[in-house]
Amino acid sequence: MFPTLEDIAKRRRQLGLNQSELAKMAGVSQSLIAKLEAGTIDSSYTKVKTIFDILERVEAKTKIQERKVVPNEIIGIQKDEPILKVVKLMKEHGYSQIPVFNGKQSVGSVSEKTILRQILAGKDLDQISGLPTEDIMEEAFPQVGEDAPLSMISSLLQTYQAVLVAKKGQVVGIITKADLLRML
Repeated sequence: MFPTLEDIAKRRRQLGLNQSELAKMAGVSQSLIAKLEAGTIDSSYTKVKTIFDILERVEAKTKIQERKVVPNEIIGIQKDEPILKVVKLMKEHGYSQIPVFNGKQSVGSVSEKTILRQILAGKDLDQISGLPTEDIMEEAFPQVGEDAPLSMISSLLQTYQAVLVAKKGQVVGIITKADLLRML
């Protein structure tokens, strides 16, 4: 089945492109893209094919880049393990945040900031280190499918410290801002 003209806007947005960027890549005017998306014009097959070819190339590039970003090993902590173990894992691996799991299910997160808040609240270091992780954990990192576009992941990283990548409901990777910077 051939893609429809309505697919142009949907795919363009998923890739985080505006109409002008897509038009420039395809060698057409922005107004042509706008008219195609609005359904107010029928364009030549050649121009529409070029636009879809560009979208496919950008999608392929995005997926290839994402696969370079996702580390294989997930370093996390179980919710009932003590904060002392969290701190050891962070030091050992050089991470500033890690996901918290209940079995294989992501249920929260802990960051250096989370632990520092406990210290600033006046809690004793020995008291904090013995607490179960679930007592101080924050909300879980968002999860995306393994085929999520890099633009979506980048957008999530503007709000969250990390994004978990899931395959068939199981977390298979984690992406942080540092991972994206390594790509440059």
